[in-house]
Amino acid sequence: MGVLFSATPAEFRAGVVSRDELNALQANPPAWLTDLRRNGPHPKQVVAAKLGVSISGLARAGITEPLTTAEIEQLKAENPEWLEHERGVQAEARKEAARLKQR
Repeated sequence: MGVLFSATPAEFRAGVVSRDELNALQANPPAWLTDLRRNGPHPKQVVAAKLGVSISGLARAGITEPLTTAEIEQLKAENPEWLEHERGVQAEARKEAARLKQR
């Protein structure tokens, strides 16, 4: 679902969601799900994707906690050296993966 499980409502965390219920949540998300997707806090895989870095890159930068959309946007605006470096690392990894795939 692309959201931090611990940020979901308690009743959602306490229950079991069937495949049909999950499909319904995806097709017609409730307000809490829409809000979490828009504002966070986001799990690390979403944070990494929004910043254009790897999860390992986040760890190297010391980012281990979930971030909100506002915090992610602030990092993008500040563009610290580590972010620029990790984006370059990610770009090189993608190039290498594409090169290997062509072989």
